[in-house]
Amino acid sequence: MIELGILFGLFLLTALALICVLLRRQNSRTENADGLLIEQTRRIQAQNDRVTYGRGMGNDYLPTTRDPYRP
Repeated sequence: MIELGILFGLFLLTALALICVLLRRQNSRTENADGLLIEQTRRIQAQNDRVTYGRGMGNDYLPTTRDPYRP
């Protein structure tokens, strides 16, 4: 029974530590123009990659319920 108390205590401490770390970060975004331009180019590149390498890249139709090769 003591082991369970120690285990749950460690879980609680870990959760509190994670909450404190995440709350202290304050969404550290870039403030200067160079950083904003880098973020913008990375965001546009990620969007283009999602479009290029998306799910329906290989064919021009969406799978239907009667499609035998539906993933």
